[in-house]
Formats: sequence, structure tokens, C-alpha cells
Amino acid sequence: MANLWEIEGFLEERDGILHIDGRPAPEIVAKHGSPVFVFSRNRIKSNINRLVKIQEVINCKLKVCYAAKANSEADILSAVHESGIDIEVNSGGELQMALNAGFTGDQIIFNGTSKTPAEIELAIRYEIYAIQADSLFELELIEKASEKLGLTANVSLRLVPEIESTTHSGLQTALLTSKFGMMPDGAVDAMKRWHPEDKRLNIHGIHIHIGSQNSDPCSYEQALAALFENLLRIKRETGRSLGHINMGGGFPVDYLRDDSHAPFINPKQRELLSAGYEPADVIGAAWKHVREVAAKAEALELLENIELLIEPGRSIIADAGVCLTTVRNRKERPLQSSKFQVPGSKLEASSKSEDSSKFQVSSSKPEDSSKFHFPSFKSEDRSTPENSSGTDLEPGTSKIELGTWNLELETWLLTDAGFNILLSMETYKWYYHLIHATRADEPHKTPYKVAGPLCDGGDVYFDHEGHNRLPDHRFLPDNIQPGEILALLNTGAYTVSQMFPYNGRELPSVLIK
Repeated sequence: MANLWEIEGFLEERDGILHIDGRPAPEIVAKHGSPVFVFSRNRIKSNINRLVKIQEVINCKLKVCYAAKANSEADILSAVHESGIDIEVNSGGELQMALNAGFTGDQIIFNGTSKTPAEIELAIRYEIYAIQADSLFELELIEKASEKLGLTANVSLRLVPEIESTTHSGLQTALLTSKFGMMPDGAVDAMKRWHPEDKRLNIHGIHIHIGSQNSDPCSYEQALAALFENLLRIKRETGRSLGHINMGGGFPVDYLRDDSHAPFINPKQRELLSAGYEPADVIGAAWKHVREVAAKAEALELLENIELLIEPGRSIIADAGVCLTTVRNRKERPLQSSKFQVPGSKLEASSKSEDSSKFQVSSSKPEDSSKFHFPSFKSEDRSTPENSSGTDLEPGTSKIELGTWNLELETWLLTDAGFNILLSMETYKWYYHLIHATRADEPHKTPYKVAGPLCDGGDVYFDHEGHNRLPDHRFLPDNIQPGEILALLNTGAYTVSQMFPYNGRELPSVLIK
């Protein structure tokens, strides 16, 4: 494809116009307004097919459960159901949505730390595959609900294995400091208290979840090893063999597939956002390792009839969604001189600790001091030098193509897409690549400050806290004016499901083809 952001058959530039599943972006906005989210059913199915391939590299049954929290729109859930996989829910509301979308009880697993008696009863009535108990107290709640209904509750136990993954601190879910799960000792106590012949609770699995957007594939080897260690301990201390193990989700999405802005994101955040690997490769290697561990422990029989569950969400829906937004305002402001300094001949990372998140602009001629040399970063170089203070641009680097920008004025573009529909851009400083939807073939080399419409100073497309978790500027075509349409890519996960009408703003339409 001509552009790094393009996805064949889904996101394509034709005669300068962004086409989404073959439909021109301006046509979508003209009919449905702006902002608007657009999803591709075919891309969702393609992403699911990548995950189903895990079945080919493990010698046990696989159960893929879409994490509905990533996006629980009715049409999205229907597309997932049509693809033939199962679902994971986190509330009674999501459970009802799953049922409405056609999922049956044996296709549903129910997570969550604070389930109500009514939610538990709903899950039991529909005989779902597993209520994933978060504590011994919750097991008692499930037992009471089961007794009330005269039905058996299928249960698995969520454990906290103390595994640190290489993701954002707010997305860590397997540490003792996280709010999720019970200690392994609690799981053993539960197995001793509720026996296999118990008519109220059928405890048939254990579950862990190491977090979201895990950039280090080794985390999955640790997760499977931890699951097996607990299987073995439960067997030795209670004599019980379990029917399934659930290793959660967290497979990453490459948000920097077009890496033109990568130099302007700090190395740690850049590593997180650019993570990408094939789930089948990672799980295949982890499964091979855990079987070797089991063989050494003379306990391979614990894995012979096991079912492996995974709970992917982001990796199914993130790059299947696009948010189209319109520029509603434009203004120029004098550039604040404190942001830029002029020592040499090229853009470089500042050596001053108080200025480490800003750029220095260099020039040997005073009359050229208003020119900012900016890079067009090439896709083959994603190096992350140690001890970098914010960018990885060094004097003399060989993979930077230079352009210039007049620094006397800074141009701001104000769009109609704010953090009320892109919440992770504020809470986690999440990067969504921005392109022009009607001038997609033009060079995206003019820097702009971009912000949303909300009455909140944090409603911006850059890191207003100054830590370079987002680029300060977005590179787009020259001379953008109000009324022009932009596209935020990879916005399918944790956007629509977290929208709220701040400032009384009307929520956008959500379309799926």
C-alpha cells in the first residue's frame, strides 16, 4: 500500500479520498454528521481469524471469548457472534446485551469485582459457562443465589499471580496492587470448601489476566506457567482436576503502524504503542514451554483434557474502527519561545532537565531562527536508545528527511471530537493516528496543534502535562481550514463503550458495514 496506515480492503486512499470499506469518508459525514465512528465487519472477522489460529498450535480445545468491554455496541456484538467465537462480559447489562446478540449461556463468561445478587442470578438462570469469582465472599454470594434458584452455578476462580507486564500502570491487572482476583491460597481453600459433588457450585476452572496492550510476549509464558502451577497445587492439595484455564487477553495493537510521529513520543510510550506480534506464535511458544514444565513435574495429565480460554478485546476491535471528525475552528498564536531553543543545526532532544520534553531548534544563521526542521520518520527505524529524554533524534542521524516550518506562528485546529468520545487519549494519553480524509494523498508535513471542542483545558491531542506521551503537534497537509474532514484511526476499542455527553454534546453515530 502507498501509505503505512492503509489496510487493504478496509482503509484505502483513492484519488486523495479516504475510503472505508469502499465508501468515501466525505459521503459518510454528509449522511451521518460529524463526528462519526465507522467500523468494518470484515476487519473484525479478519482479526478474529488471527486469534482462532491459536488452535493450530496447541493440543487442547480453545475457547475465544471477545471482551465486550472493548466495544459492546449491538451491531459489533452481532458481528462477533457471526464470526463463531464466544464472549466475556463484565456486568449484568453486558450479559443481557450478549444474550440479545444471540450468544447462548455456554458461550458466556462473566468477570467483575462487584457483581450484584441480581446479576449473579441472571447468570445462573442462563447457565453461563463460568461466573469468574473474584473472592471467597463472592463465592458465598453465588452459593446463596444458587440455593435460591435451585440451580447449579458454573464457576471459575480469578487469581492474582503477581505478574508485571510491560503496559500502562492503569492497565496492569495481575499485580497484588491491582483490585482484581483472589490469592492462590484462597483458591485452594475454595476447592476444599466446595467439593465436586456440591449441587450449588461447580468450580471447574481458574483464571488470570495480566493486562491490556502487553508489549512483551514473555508475559504470556509467565501467565500459562502460573496457571499450571496453580493447577498442580490444587491437584496435590485437594485431589481435584479442573476443566479449563483462562489466561485472559491483552494482545497488543500497533498504533504506530504509520510511525511518522514516533520520534515525538517518549520511548516507553512508543514501545507500548508500537507493540505487535502474532498471538498464535506467542501462545504456541508458551504452550510448548508449559508442557515441558508439566512433563518435568510428571503431571502432563492435568493438561490432557483441559480447555484453554482467552479474552481478547482490543486486538479484535481497535483497528476495525475509525472516527471521522471535522475541523470547526482555526487560529494562530505566537509560538512560545520557551518551547524552542537554537544551538546548532538540527532538531534534537534537549539536554536541560527542565526542558526535556521539548524540542530544540538549531540554526547557524540568525535570520533562519524562525525555521523548524522536522523529520519524516521512516518505518524501518523504530530504535529506542537508552536514557533518551523524549525523542530519539540525534545530530547526524541518517534516517531523517528534513523539511521546514515557520515558527513565528503556531496554528491550532479545533475539531468536534473530544475526550468525551476518545477518553483514553486523556486518561492514558493514548495515540490515535490522524490523517486528512479528503487530502490523504498530500504530504502530511505541516505541524498543527490539535484540540477538541470541550470546555476543558485537557481536551487536546497532545500531552498537556509535558511528558511527551503524545506528540506536541500533528503533521497534516498545508493550510487546513474549518470544514475539512480528518480521520482518527485505530479508534475501535475503549472509545464508543466509554462515551459520555459532556457539555451536553450529542453522541456520535456508530456505523458498521
